[in-house]
Formats: sequence, structure tokens, C-alpha cells
Amino acid sequence: MNLDLILAGLVLVIHLFFILWVVLGWLLTGCRPFWRWLHIACVLYGILIEASGLSCPLTLLEVMLEERGGMAAYREPFVLHYLEAVIYPNIPLYVLVAGAVAVCSGILGIYLRRYRHRGGAGW
Repeated sequence: MNLDLILAGLVLVIHLFFILWVVLGWLLTGCRPFWRWLHIACVLYGILIEASGLSCPLTLLEVMLEERGGMAAYREPFVLHYLEAVIYPNIPLYVLVAGAVAVCSGILGIYLRRYRHRGGAGW
């Protein structure tokens, strides 16, 4: 098997885990300041990538490895390429971006609520 395609698959898995971390990481951070701030930074990064239209470095790496492995690379954003056909059929990209930004903003709202209601153990 082609090593570049194996690496592209590994990057895809890492990318999916990163997305899960961005969406669900708030459930794991609790009173752990390092993980909380790391998660907040990742959420803000997610908003930046989605709202700006920039390409995520993981997407660029995956596309490069697929091209080197002989596959025809995709040109649309990661979410559109892998998830739209399965989860969001016939939904325009701007709706997906708005949804992603809304989810990330909601997560930041959770942190704001935690901060406002913090106790002696932290937030």
C-alpha cells in the first residue's frame, strides 16, 4: 500500500479527533485550567478557520499526501467534502459555516457561564 495514502488516512483521523475535541472538549475540561485554555484556544481557532475561509493546515496536509499518493485531491473545505453528503445533503457552504460558528460560539457561552458561576474550586 502507498505510504502517502496511509499517512493521508492518519491525518484524516487526527482531523476528526480535533473536530471532536473542539465540539466536545468542554465536557472534559472541568477545573483543569491548562485543558480549559487549550480548548478555548482551539474553539477560537475553529471560529477563525470557518469564518475566514482559510484552509486548515490538516486539510492542506491531507490533500498534499493524497496527491502524492496518486489520488485526485478535493478542493472544497474539509467539512463540506467529508460530512456534507452524509449529514447535510444539499446545504450551502455558508449554512455549514454559520452552523459551525454557532456551535463554537455556544461552547464559548458555556465557558462564560462557568466563569460567572465559578466557585472556590475554579471554573
